[in-house]
Formats: sequence, C-alpha cells, structure tokens
Amino acid sequence: MKHLALGSALALSLAAAATMQPAAAQQVSMTPAIQAGNALLTVSAEGRTSRKPDLAVFTAGVASAGKTAGEAMSANSAEMAKVIAALKRAGIAERDIQTSNLSLNPVYADRSRPADPLANQPPQIIGYQANNTVTVKQRNLAQFSKVIDTLVTAGANQVNGPNFQIDQADAALDEARIEAVKKARTRADLYAQATGMKVVRMVSISESGGSSPPMPMYRMAVAEAASAPPVAPGEVSLEMNVTVQFELAP
Repeated sequence: MKHLALGSALALSLAAAATMQPAAAQQVSMTPAIQAGNALLTVSAEGRTSRKPDLAVFTAGVASAGKTAGEAMSANSAEMAKVIAALKRAGIAERDIQTSNLSLNPVYADRSRPADPLANQPPQIIGYQANNTVTVKQRNLAQFSKVIDTLVTAGANQVNGPNFQIDQADAALDEARIEAVKKARTRADLYAQATGMKVVRMVSISESGGSSPPMPMYRMAVAEAASAPPVAPGEVSLEMNVTVQFELAP
C-alpha cells in the first residue's frame, strides 16, 4: 500500500486491496475499509464555546496552633465547626461542603542561625499546627462575596479560589462538538481540493474529551479583610477535540 503525507495532522494513504495476499485478509486491521484507488484522510479539529459560569468552587479552612498536638487539634476542631456552621447558615447545602484536607504538623525551633550553639542538634519541637480545609461549591454566584465575608467573621483564616465552572455542561460541550466537526469537514474539503480529489464520505470520528482552560485559584488574605471582596465571574470556555477520517476519491 502506498502512502502520502501532507503535514503532521494529515495522513493520506492509497488503498490497494487488490494487491493484498489471501493471508492478509485474516489479519485484524485498524484502517477503515475504503474503495480501491481512493485515499484516507485524517483530520483533527477543535471546537470551543463559552458560557457564563453558574458554579464557583473554592476552599476554606482554619489553621490553628498549640503547644501540644491535642491542644492544636482541639482548637482547630472548635473553629472549624464554626466555619462549617456559617457556611450552612449562608445557604450552602451540606452536599456542597466536603473535607479536602486535614493535617497536624510539628512546629520546630529556628536553628538556622550559625551562632546558635545547638545548631547541630536534632530539631526541637516547640508546638503544633493543625489545618482543616473544606472544598465548597457556591451555586448562587450573586452571594459569593457575602459568603466569603461570613466565613471570615466565623473564623476562617484560609480561603483559596474561586474556580468558576459550568455545573451542567453537556449542552455547551455539544456546541463545541458541532463546531469541531464543521472545522474538520472544512479542512477535509481544503485538502481534497489541494490534491485534486473530492470528499466521498466520513469514515470515522472520535473525540479526545472535553475540557475547559484552568481558571486561576486565588489565595485571599482573609485574616485582614475589612469587607467582602469583589468577584467578577466573567465567562468559561469549553473545548472539544475530534479526529475525523474522510474517504477521498480522484
């Protein structure tokens, strides 16, 4: 079988089924069957659509210190209970609050100064720090700033986010799929014209999955916040990539 290549995204192969040996007919082939003398063209294309987000995902938590592990954890548990209760009072459903991090770590004395006579001794534990973080889904974006203000008032001293998303993205992704297929067909027609051929049919189509460009996660200095921070949700872009194979004829 002869092969021609037009660019990295284009694979053009001439079918020569008449020259195949009888044994070859028993082999499994991944190449779609096309008419003898025709060519197989593979094109990749991307479709994109935008929507206003209807979901903001962020994390909120409390970092607490204590001389002992138990003291740090007890203080943290008490403060975190207030934060979770405040989230529920602000209208966040229980199903939209999920613990995403719980840690307890020792705090060591600073032994980095060369003048310290104990610099070569094992590090000394002078206390402990407990952290508890929940991931929150805020579905009412108009109340987002108010929820953050409520968290700070309740004692949260760690807030990161938001990451804006589309809760039900199927319809938007379908729009991206349609755009991607249209682009693939346009490119197929272009390649066919450039090679003196014509598109006969679409042989196969596959997609690599939808995605949205990552939204930055912002860390807020909530401990010193004097008022609710302004938030602009903007738009969220969703992408879909497809790979389509076309049969071309002279």
